[in-house]
Amino acid sequence: MTAEAFARALATVNAGLNLTSAVLLLAGLRFILRRDIARHRLCMLGAVTSGALFLVFYVTRFSLTGSHPFPGPDPVRPWYLAILFSHMVLAIVVVPLVLRLLFLASRQRFGAHRRLARWTFPVWLYVSLTGLVVYLMLYHLWDGRT
Repeated sequence: MTAEAFARALATVNAGLNLTSAVLLLAGLRFILRRDIARHRLCMLGAVTSGALFLVFYVTRFSLTGSHPFPGPDPVRPWYLAILFSHMVLAIVVVPLVLRLLFLASRQRFGAHRRLARWTFPVWLYVSLTGLVVYLMLYHLWDGRT
């Protein structure tokens, strides 16, 4: 398998990890709203795990092939860049927020955890979903054809 083929496979795995994270976040929200703390905890730990795996695989893919050029038509490029830029900035922002949430939960400081989660959850969900959108725009919507 070539480095390009391996990198493309990693990109697909990362899209799956983003989707997994989004599904687990939504399930975790549903469970906490139903006061099912045990299932909420499992979902959120799963979302953290899928996010961490994403980061490892993304760095691996990027180190193999670098950035992937946008293959779509020029009129769509500004939309792609806006989605990509917001995704990247918020992906950086969400990491310390998630780490703080884990810390607060581990210390059973659930009031502070709840207050921070109300801000962190939509950002994390946005990052997960826009990661999937970026993947689709890079690898499937135009597939190298403009």
